Amino acid sequence: MALGATIYKATIDISDLDRQYYANHVLTVARHPSETEERLMLRLLAFCSHAGERLEFGRGLSTEGEPALWEMADTGEIAHWVEVGWPDLKQVRRAAGKSEKVTILTYGDDKIGPWWSSNKGDFGKLNKLSVYSVDDATVERLSAMASRNMRLAVTIQDGVVWVSDDQGSLQVEYQILQPGPSI
Repeated sequence: MALGATIYKATIDISDLDRQYYANHVLTVARHPSETEERLMLRLLAFCSHAGERLEFGRGLSTEGEPALWEMADTGEIAHWVEVGWPDLKQVRRAAGKSEKVTILTYGDDKIGPWWSSNKGDFGKLNKLSVYSVDDATVERLSAMASRNMRLAVTIQDGVVWVSDDQGSLQVEYQILQPGPSI
């Protein structure tokens, strides 16, 4: 018998001073049985960094060919494709062909180096691609904020993200591997 997804509820107050975006989002996020809590929290972090009225979560790890997050344009086309993890070149090219902008948020200090070394040359040819990473210590502290019902306050200024819950706060600074249109 297959395991079902674990459901997380998140209420997030976002104050993005860089983009002048201020909103409260009440989200229901499914964590696939094979997904770690770290990746789930990075999907939430990516959501906060790109939040907008049309940004939504993809259907998950079990749906091939879909991103972690995507934003649809008025035309029904994909405006922004956001991936979390270590997509291969074929996936990134497919995303670039289907969307106006692609962002990858990667993590795992032991995986980033080999993945980036084998892909940076080809990724550099895609001008609509941005690639960022988050270090293991930050991911660990972020995942400690995870709970089935969480309330987070997120402030973004000068590219730095502050995430707070009722237990404390965390400063997230993305390492830019490949700058692109925006994070």
